[in-house]
Amino acid sequence: MLDLCCGTGALGVTATRGIPDVRLVAADIDPAAVACARRNATGAEVYEGDLFDALPDDLRGRVDVLLANVPYVPTAQIAFLPEEFRVHERRAALDGGDDGLRVLRRVAAQAPDWLAPGGHLLTEAGDAQLDAAHGVLRAAGLEPRTVTDPETETSIVVGSMSRTIYP
Repeated sequence: MLDLCCGTGALGVTATRGIPDVRLVAADIDPAAVACARRNATGAEVYEGDLFDALPDDLRGRVDVLLANVPYVPTAQIAFLPEEFRVHERRAALDGGDDGLRVLRRVAAQAPDWLAPGGHLLTEAGDAQLDAAHGVLRAAGLEPRTVTDPETETSIVVGSMSRTIYP
C-alpha cells in the first residue's frame, strides 16, 4: 500500500490496520508532515519528496492500493473553508489549483507505472469535481468509479488498473 501526500500518516496506518504482512510506504513533500508520519506509522517506510520522485524504484508495478490524499480545494475557494482548515493546514495541503485537480492529474498520469495489475488508486474529491476527476483517471488509462460514504457524505474516486498487462 502506498500513501501519497501522507500528511501525518493516519490514512495509511488506518487502512492497513489488521492486515498482516502488508508493506506500507508513504511520502509527502512537507518535512514536518514526514517527521510526524514517521512517528505515527512505525514500521512503515516514509519518504520525503514530490509524489513518486521520493519512492524506491522497486515499487514500480507492485502497488496494490495507492491512497492519494491530494489537495483538491480550488484555489479561489480556500478563503471560504472553515477556519480550522485555513488556519491549521498548510496551503500546499489544500490548494488543488484552478479546478482543484492539478495534483490529481500529476498522480494519475504516473499511477499506471506504479500500480500492480488490478491495483487501485483512491482519492477524495468534492461532489462538483467527480465527473472531471473521472475524466482525469480515464485519460490515464484507469477505470473510474465513485464510492460515497452516506454517513460522512465523503466521495472517494477509485481508479482501477486492468488485471491484464499488454506488452
